[in-house]
Amino acid sequence: MIAHIQGILEEKNPAYTIIDVNGVGYRLFITVNTYSKLPKKGKIRLFTHLHVREDAQILYGFSNEEERLMFKNLINVSGVGATTAMLILSSLTPREVASAIMQDDVATLKTIKGIGGKSAQRIIIDLKDKLKKQNYTIDNKIASKDNTIKNEALSAMVVLGIDKKKADLAIDKILSNEDNIISVEELIKRTLKSL
Repeated sequence: MIAHIQGILEEKNPAYTIIDVNGVGYRLFITVNTYSKLPKKGKIRLFTHLHVREDAQILYGFSNEEERLMFKNLINVSGVGATTAMLILSSLTPREVASAIMQDDVATLKTIKGIGGKSAQRIIIDLKDKLKKQNYTIDNKIASKDNTIKNEALSAMVVLGIDKKKADLAIDKILSNEDNIISVEELIKRTLKSL
């Protein structure tokens, strides 16, 4: 119903933001990822989702369309409400969620507060095919040419005594944000700095 809201940032905290649009203040509940992308003040634009319940109408805001789409996918899973979906997207980026789903990575989803083994499996079962239909594949850079670089860097991290899951997430994050990782050594250095 409301595709986006653009206005002046009045207030922000990790749970919600208030945007003034021509004298009307809209409270939008946001993820920590969206919060980190908001400026300190000034004009902003957030993609929105209006969630209607019997007792409330709640507006959720997202920094990009990818995050909003993942939110919509998650709330369509049985047992995953809007609050849980926001918690998931506050803990992981949409790409990390998609990667966990596409790789049947129950362990990554279980690291999120309130998500147990059964919930993680239900999310994977319900969304894997849907994400494929939406062409929501694992980041091409991670899945194709950089796969060898990623695997070598991950092995090195494990040898250095770093937790494999933690290192894997850090490497994926670096590869998804960087256009040209040239060598394994460069990837290892950047990953070590990010941990």
